[in-house]
Amino acid sequence: MTELLRQAIAEIEKLPEDVQNAIAARLLAELADEKGWAARFAATTDAQWDRMAERVRREIAAGDTFSLDEVFPPSTS
Repeated sequence: MTELLRQAIAEIEKLPEDVQNAIAARLLAELADEKGWAARFAATTDAQWDRMAERVRREIAAGDTFSLDEVFPPSTS
């Protein structure tokens, strides 16, 4: 276990039981999500990646994309 994780658990242990359970539920859900994504990426074939890359190239060429700054404007503060 990493030192950062030890610190986080030590802080969580200081919280009321219901809050600990809520945090634990979120962590378990996050771990399940990560496991699912890892499995999906591992199962993706080169042909699937190639099709996805070609689709992205077509969308860029057609102007069907937006810059991240348009979607998430930089903070001015």
